[in-house]
Parts: sequence; C-alpha cells; structure tokens
Amino acid sequence: MKRREFIKKTATASAAAAFAPALLGCSKAVAAPKGITLGYNTHQYELDYHWGRLDPAMTPVNDCHEMVQDARKRIVLLTNETKNNVIIYDKSGKYLESWGSEYPGAHGLTLWNEGGKDVLFICDYERHEVIKTTIDGRVLMTLPYPADSGKYKEAGQYKPTESAIAPNGDIYVVDGYGEQYVMRYNHKGELLQVFGGRGEDDHLFFNAHGICIDNRDANNPIVLVTARQKNQFKRFTLDGEYLSTIEVPGAFVCRPVIHGDHIYAAVLMSQAASGSKSGFVVILNGENKVVSTLGGSLPEYVDGKLKPLHQTVRVFQHPHDVLVDNDENVYVAQWNSGKIYPIKLNRV
Repeated sequence: MKRREFIKKTATASAAAAFAPALLGCSKAVAAPKGITLGYNTHQYELDYHWGRLDPAMTPVNDCHEMVQDARKRIVLLTNETKNNVIIYDKSGKYLESWGSEYPGAHGLTLWNEGGKDVLFICDYERHEVIKTTIDGRVLMTLPYPADSGKYKEAGQYKPTESAIAPNGDIYVVDGYGEQYVMRYNHKGELLQVFGGRGEDDHLFFNAHGICIDNRDANNPIVLVTARQKNQFKRFTLDGEYLSTIEVPGAFVCRPVIHGDHIYAAVLMSQAASGSKSGFVVILNGENKVVSTLGGSLPEYVDGKLKPLHQTVRVFQHPHDVLVDNDENVYVAQWNSGKIYPIKLNRV
C-alpha cells in the first residue's frame, strides 16, 4: 500500500490517557511534558528531543526514514532529502559527515558486515531499485526491478521499502509500496525466489513494509515481515515457507528491529489522517509478547490475546523506524513530520 493510501484508508483509532497520574481522566492523547519517562515494566526511557538537531540550512532532512549503528558505533540516518541522503552522527548527536544526492525515494536502510567491512543497502522506491554501497557511499551493486520474476510489467510497479540479509548472504527485499512480494537474491544479486504478494491469506500481505532476519534462535533464523495494514508480523523460513503470525492489534507496525531478545518497531496510527502527532513504539519479548510501549497504552493480554493498543501521549509525529544502540538507548526516525531530526530516548 502506498503511503498516501495508508493515510486515507486506515480506520480512526481512539486515544486514551493512561500514561501518568497527571494525565489520568483525559479522553484524548495529550502532549508529553518535558523530561517525561516513557514505557512500562523493564523498558522505560527518558526523552531527549534535542539529540541530533542540525542547521537545516546546512544539513537538511525531509522524511527521516531509517537509522542503523555501524561497527564504529556511529549513528547512520537515511533521509530522502537529496542534499544529503545519509547523515552520520556520533552517539552524542554530533554531526560527523554526510553524503548522497541520488536517492529521491530513500526509504529502507540495512547495514551488513561483509568481510569485516560495513556495507549499506538502500531501498529507493522512486528509483525502483535497491542499491548496495560502502559506508561512505560508493556504489557496489544495484538490484533493479525484478523483471525476470514474472510479477511485474514495468519498473513503476516495483517500489521496494526494506531489505534484510540472511547469515549466508542472501538478500531479501520487500515491495511494500508496490505489489507486496518478497524477493530473495543470492549475494551476487541473482534472483532466487519470490514469495508473498497481496491478499488476505496468512502468507500474503497488505503493506509488506518492513523485513528483518530474526536470529534470536541462532540455529533457526526466521524471516520476519511486517504486514502493516493488518497490524501483524509474519514469520517465514529462509526458504519463504509461512510459519505463523504475531498479532499486534491497533499497531500499524513499520520495520521490525531485533536487539537482544526483543523486537522493537515504530508504529503509525490512523490519526495521521488528521495531521496530528501520531504513533508510538512497541517492544516485544523473546516470546513475541508486547511488554512495553513508548507513548502507547499498557499492553494487556486476555486469554492469551493482546487487547488493541492505542496512543496515550503525543510524543512522536509519524514514527517510522527505531534504532537500539549498544547502550540500550532508542532513537526514533519520523516521516511526514515537518522535517524534524530524530528523537533519542535514554534507557533508565
């Protein structure tokens, strides 16, 4: 599903304030006071709105789509601002460098260590390509639209949103704004397999927006794909065999991010249709149960099923991706948010 269609078609979600005693009794989501702590149980964080702010005249951003941390512990941000598609910070938020002017639809950013060196995979839905680069931007390989898949009549139908790299180097790409297929390539860029597609069946998607390799069981890695419109994560084998679905009702999940034993994901809310600040972050444990939300309702399970989640406090504006650094701090990149820089949340 295209992002404009997402905004138009998602149903209106209710917002309640169940976040802090000072906010109780409010019927609508309320703005977060300065210095507020977000989260529940073992995953709580203090907000830092000022992290990473730069001079927009010198280093502007448009949509801040995704973030990764490289082997040198630097924070790498991807934006579709073609003056500087990639901005690199240190963990304190200090600007280090930037590069890139050729990625107008820069959306997905995946980091992979290849032979001891960091490489990046950039999904560009306007170019209809996935581009592999060095950490400083030199192009190593381009995966064009998969004409030989038999699923597309023209490049314009293919709008990749995210990639993931398996332990053996296979590359998985989701066509989240296009026809909803998952492409699997070998490390040379040769197409091996296509699975998924648009539909209601368990193995199909509406808005296959994000993908990652779930290596929490090192002997049994899983391909984890978001079905954002369905409020679901879907689990597949590395060969594309459907395994199961993780339901996250009320949460239009973007990219799944694995850190330690947990899954993190930014969540959009249908309030985006009205232009309000909208969304939160979900955190799932090793049993794939939601244990905390940042800016959202307290997760509750009844008879093994999660009650629908909702935003309770206005912290984010269309959160799109989450990065968890080596110190357990969380960074949130946001799109359609007035060209603002990412927000940092310090673990407490």
